[in-house]
Amino acid sequence: MVEAPQKTISLDEFLQLPETKPASEYIKGAIVQKPLPQGKHSKLQCRLVTVTNDIAEKPQIALALPELRCTFGGRSIVPDVAIFVWNRIPLDADGEIANTFNAHPDWTIEILSPAQSPTKVTNNILHCLNAGCQMGWLLDPDEKNILAYPARQQPISLQEPTDILPMPNFMPEMQLTLGEVFGWLKPGNI
Repeated sequence: MVEAPQKTISLDEFLQLPETKPASEYIKGAIVQKPLPQGKHSKLQCRLVTVTNDIAEKPQIALALPELRCTFGGRSIVPDVAIFVWNRIPLDADGEIANTFNAHPDWTIEILSPAQSPTKVTNNILHCLNAGCQMGWLLDPDEKNILAYPARQQPISLQEPTDILPMPNFMPEMQLTLGEVFGWLKPGNI
């Protein structure tokens, strides 16, 4: 059986469509809907945003945002966590955070869901790195593994609870181990 080719649309046409839940992304002319986040995904996402912002927001180093649409380089993606250094946060005419982010994050974090393609998620991380992102992480809650993608370096596979996670240059104060991150999956561990 031969599948009919999927109709492609332009990025501008995609951006005019209403938002979907869960979010859809625009990749190479196609619309790809992300899977609905489940418990482990949601817990890790929430803690990563909170921990990052606890360190970086008040001193105006960076801002972590969950499920933020980032449109750049011919794609429109929605990383699970997008972190922007402070001077790159888009602002509107009132000096408030903008609704539209037409820029790559400085650090992108993706959390693999059971129904999600690791290749598709990795390609989004590589797209961010090719645009100028400093760091990408791919968390696999089932395998208790994190693949870290430092800019212009080989990926690093972190598998041991004592492994210290590499951080982007703008976050030297943040230190986490693999065990701490996946320890957040146990209720009450913060």
